Amino acid sequence: MDSITQFVLGAGIGVACLGKKHGLRKAALTGGVLGTIPDLDVFWDYGGPLENFVFHRSATHSLIVQTIATPLLAEGLWRFFKKPEGGRLAFYLAVFLAFTTHALLDATTIYGTQLLWPFTDYPFGVGSMFIIDPLYTLPLLFITLWALIRPKWTPAYGKILSSAFILSTAYLGWSFVAQSVMKDRAAEQFAARGIETDQILVIPLPFTTFAWKAIAIQPDTYTNLYLPLVNSSDEPIFYSHKRWPNQLTCAQLDNYPAHNILNAFTKGFYSLSVTGEDELVQADLRMGMTPNYVFQFEIQNKSNTLQELKSLAKRIGSERSQEGDLEWLTGMVKGDITIRPAERTQVLEKDQLLLAQSPHKCENTG
Repeated sequence: MDSITQFVLGAGIGVACLGKKHGLRKAALTGGVLGTIPDLDVFWDYGGPLENFVFHRSATHSLIVQTIATPLLAEGLWRFFKKPEGGRLAFYLAVFLAFTTHALLDATTIYGTQLLWPFTDYPFGVGSMFIIDPLYTLPLLFITLWALIRPKWTPAYGKILSSAFILSTAYLGWSFVAQSVMKDRAAEQFAARGIETDQILVIPLPFTTFAWKAIAIQPDTYTNLYLPLVNSSDEPIFYSHKRWPNQLTCAQLDNYPAHNILNAFTKGFYSLSVTGEDELVQADLRMGMTPNYVFQFEIQNKSNTLQELKSLAKRIGSERSQEGDLEWLTGMVKGDITIRPAERTQVLEKDQLLLAQSPHKCENTG
């Protein structure tokens, strides 16, 4: 999740654990900093753009590492706060909960969080929450601002604090239910349209759980389907995109060390394209909107140089949204299914078949 959400979640936990004895402001700031610590790995260089992408949310987001680190930080905080009598357990709870809720909340997004590192580097990602969702964040932001402005604990604040956690947690639980409903609905729509798929992923559209995106993977193509949560009388619209360059063979991919790394991390939800300079680009289809995916990499061909590769891939920047996306998204939330302007030319008409598919079932390539 975004940094503000993680800070206010940690702040709320800090206040719940430490606020009565130490004041709301000090407890909120302490919890907010604790809730931010796992994301400090963004300042660590793992060796290159690709490595930084894959290894973010690894060690510092591991429940195992966080459990080991808890007593070290908790003891330090307890001493810093001058060892209040009988208050040690509260510091252990504050540190442990601020760390672990950060990791578990991140795992509800689709990015991938290595919760069990170092025993496995599998990136857990439920994908029921978008990385920024105001309906989850606002209750926690409210109690944090209250704690910073009026730092004295009162019974009224205790009730508001409980209500904020209930609301945010209930919304998080709601996202799991909504995702399950939309998975079934998307599968039905693909089947009704006669679209056979290797994999289907259903994730929320930006900032909401009331409109969803389904991605269906085929060997040469991928198909986007956008659906509102509310029942709509509008016909679903399918968008078909090239996923695999015509000239690319499975054997050629052996020359790109980054490919299998990205394939494993994206769990097969990637596309490959060739730029005007004949460079191969691999995009993570799970994050961003076609054609501007957040994580796109120009992957390096080891046969192009006699020297050892200095970098496995170079990240390519992109815009976060296209013209007309805001109006289109607002309509989707209301239940209006219309053509997304940025994908207008990729609409799959009712009587149109998918692009011809080639058997690109390469071993370890999705």
